[in-house]
Amino acid sequence: MPSIVTVHDPLHGHIRISPLESMLINTREMQRLRRIQQLGLADIAFPGANHTRYEHSIGTMYVADMIAHSLRLNKTDIQKVRIAALLHDVGHSAFSHSVEAILERNPYYTPVIDGVRIVNHEMFTRYIVANNFIQYENIAREIEKELNLDPLFFFKEISNIATGHIDDIEKPYLAQIVSGDIDADRIDFLMRDSYHTGVSLGLIDVEQIVGSLSLHNNRIVLEGSDNYNEEMSIAAAESMLIARSHHYSAIIHNPITQNVRAMLLKALEDTLDKIKDHSTVVLNISEFFTVYNDGDMLNFIREQGPPSAIDLLQRIREGRICHTIVRFNQKALKPGLRMTLSTIARYGIAKKMFEQELIKRLTQLYNLPVLVDLSVAGGVPKSTRIIYRKDEHFLYDESALANGLVRAISRQISLCIFSGSVPDNQNMNTEDILNIIEELSPDLLRFIRNEKYLNIEGIMLLFYCMHGLFSEKDDRKVIIPRIRNITCLYEIVRHLAQQEHLNHLFDYQFHMKYGFAYSDNLFEHIQILVAMGLVDEDLRYYDKKGHWSQRYEYVLTHDGLEYGKNIAGYYSKEMKQITDHLIRHKHAIPRDMVSIPISRYLK
Repeated sequence: MPSIVTVHDPLHGHIRISPLESMLINTREMQRLRRIQQLGLADIAFPGANHTRYEHSIGTMYVADMIAHSLRLNKTDIQKVRIAALLHDVGHSAFSHSVEAILERNPYYTPVIDGVRIVNHEMFTRYIVANNFIQYENIAREIEKELNLDPLFFFKEISNIATGHIDDIEKPYLAQIVSGDIDADRIDFLMRDSYHTGVSLGLIDVEQIVGSLSLHNNRIVLEGSDNYNEEMSIAAAESMLIARSHHYSAIIHNPITQNVRAMLLKALEDTLDKIKDHSTVVLNISEFFTVYNDGDMLNFIREQGPPSAIDLLQRIREGRICHTIVRFNQKALKPGLRMTLSTIARYGIAKKMFEQELIKRLTQLYNLPVLVDLSVAGGVPKSTRIIYRKDEHFLYDESALANGLVRAISRQISLCIFSGSVPDNQNMNTEDILNIIEELSPDLLRFIRNEKYLNIEGIMLLFYCMHGLFSEKDDRKVIIPRIRNITCLYEIVRHLAQQEHLNHLFDYQFHMKYGFAYSDNLFEHIQILVAMGLVDEDLRYYDKKGHWSQRYEYVLTHDGLEYGKNIAGYYSKEMKQITDHLIRHKHAIPRDMVSIPISRYLK
C-alpha cells in the first residue's frame, strides 16, 4: 500500500496525498488529465497557459480540503469532499471546453449511456465516477478498509458531490464545496489561469473567502459576525465575481483564443462529417471525453480528416493563426440584436447554423474564406446567501457591486470573424456585416422556437404584457409601471406555469428553501434581460429589522418594448392568457407608475 506523499504546487505549495488518493491518481482516468490542457489552445495567445486538468484537479482537492476543515466537517466527509474534488474533471474532453461544444452543436451525435443522453462533460464525469473506479480492486478494498463503506455506494455519492447534484445527497453542502456558487473548482481555476496566463484577474484572497463560509440550514452561506466581518465576507465574494468577469473578457473572449477555438472546432467537425457511419461517430465522441488526450485528438484529425481539416490543423501546429477581420462585443450591438445573438449562442445547433450561414454569405460577398465564432459568458452565480444577525439575505441584495458584476458577466458577448489570408486592399464594411447578421438572426430564433420553448422569451412577454396593461401615454410623456421587487415576478411566473397552455413556456423549477418561491434559472433570465438592455433595474433601499438592504425594481425599456412587439406575433395565444391572468390579479401586483418624457424614454 502506498504511503502518504507530498506534491509541490506552484499556487498552494505542499499538498499531502493520502494512500487512497494516490491510488485514484494512478488510474488511467486521472492520468489522462495530465495531457489535457486546462484552457485548450489558449497557450497560443498566452504562452504560459499550458497547465493541465490534472494539476487543476489536485489544486481543487487542496482548496476543497481547506473549506471542509474550515467548516469543521468530520473526517469521513472531508475525505469524500477531497476525492470528489480530485475526480471532478475526469469527464472532460480533450482540449477541454474547446471541444465540448461538439455535443450541443451536433445533437444527432449525442452519446447515450444506460438510456440517458450525455450532453455535457459533467454527465460524463458523473457516469465515470459512479462506474469506473469500483473496477479497481485495490481501490475498492481500501474504501472498505479505511472508510468502512460500500465502494458502489461510495462512488455513487462521490459522483453526485463532484458534479453538484445537491438534491441527490444527504448533505448538500458537500456538493456545494466542489461545485457551487463559491466553490473549490472556481477558486482554483481562477487563480491558476491567472497565474499561468500572466493576466491579473484581481485579488482572490483564498483564506478570506474560505473563512467567510459557514453552514446554515444544511447549506453553505457567507457569514459575518458583526458589521466589519459582514463587509469582509461580501468583499471576498465580490472578488470572486470580479475575477470571473475578467476571466471571460481577458482570456475566454480574447480574439486569438476564439480564433484557435474556431479553427480546431471547424477541423474536428469537418473530420466527423467525413465519417459516414453514425455509430462510429458517436463512439468517437464518447472517446473524446473518456479516452482521448490532446495529442490523441490532433492525431485523430490528422489521420481521419479531409484536406480542409488537415490544413487547419497544420496552421495551428505552425502558429499560422487566422487574422481577426471584425469583432463585435456587447457595446457594438443594439440591445435587440444583442439579445437575439445571446439566445442563439446558448442553443448549440442554432449557433452552429448561424456561424455556418454567416460564413457562407461573407465568403460570397467578399470572395474570402472566413471562420466565425459566437461566444457568450455563462456560469453566473445565482444563489449566494449571506447571514447577518441570524437572518439570510441574498448577496446581490447586500452588494450593489455584486449585482452589477452579475450583469457584467451576463452581458458579455463576442462575435469574431477570422480569415486565413486577407488581401491588403480588403475592406470589410462593418455596417454591411451587421445588416447580414440582423437578417439572419430572426430566422435562427424561429428555428429554436420550433425545436423548444424559449423560457426567457416567456419572461420578456410577461414584462411586455404588464407594460401594455398598465402604461399610459400622451404627446409629451409616457407613464410606465415599475414592478417593485423580484419576488413578485417569481410568484407571477409560478402561477402562470400552473396554467395548462403556459406550463412549457414558464417551465421553471422553484423551491422554498429561502422562505419564498425561488428559481435559479428565472433569476438568471431576468439578469440577462437587464444586461441586454431590454429591462431596466432600479435600486431601492429599505429597512428590515434595523438592517438596510436593497431591492431591485423593474421597468421595460423602449428597446424592450420594441423587442416584445417583434416576438409577440409568435405567442398570440400565450399573450392572451398572460394578459387575462394579469387583469385578474392586477391589484396584487406591487408597482409604481413612473412618468417619463417621451423624448427621454425613446433614448
